[in-house]
Amino acid sequence: MSLSTPDQAGFIRLVGLSKAYREGDRQRVVLHNVSAEFGRGEFVALLGRSGSGKSTLLNLISGIDRPDAGEVWVGNQELTALSEHERTLFRRHQIGFIFQFFNLIPTLTVLENVTLPLELGGMPPRAAQAAAEPLLDAVGLLDRSRTYPDQLSGGEQQRVAIARALAHDPMIVLADEPTGNLDEETGRSVLALLDRLTRQMGKNLLMVTHSIEAAAYADRVLRLHDAHLIPCNGRPC
Repeated sequence: MSLSTPDQAGFIRLVGLSKAYREGDRQRVVLHNVSAEFGRGEFVALLGRSGSGKSTLLNLISGIDRPDAGEVWVGNQELTALSEHERTLFRRHQIGFIFQFFNLIPTLTVLENVTLPLELGGMPPRAAQAAAEPLLDAVGLLDRSRTYPDQLSGGEQQRVAIARALAHDPMIVLADEPTGNLDEETGRSVLALLDRLTRQMGKNLLMVTHSIEAAAYADRVLRLHDAHLIPCNGRPC
């Protein structure tokens, strides 16, 4: 059950996005004239085969990449009109990332991994620790705060990654195959936690996945196919 009701107004808007890559002497189009809107607080799953453009779409929404054509809007901000430096600052403050392979820094403790985005944003270390500890408590790992990532299981590492993604209170959380490196039972546990915390905090969650079961947690499911974004609308996708 949702803990917050998505605002169906277009908080995130994709307008006519196109993106292609050069592969040798060929051009591979991964997105063609893609338009979509995501309401504030909405959880959307993106399905599609490998290489279909799902991760590219996340990179465009976060401002890591720029489209060949089209616009990305978050609220009243057009990300595609920003400079690279401005997009970096936007991403640092307003985007939280969760990756398939966790991407924790092995030389930092659990607590240090979670405080890192806060300190990069200018928060003093003591204040960053005070902000991070409730999140580690929420993901059930406060007692492991002095532990290093290689001493944790895969599921525990992904829970740390969820805490890190939420630590700086971003507007948007982008999850790229967050259960792809976990066994089925652990994946379900991690998804349930991610779903609960992002809804409680009113975040937009966009999740790339190959898994129909994982996509079932979302408010809405879209599929990338032949460079187009297709709503599933309750049909098999």
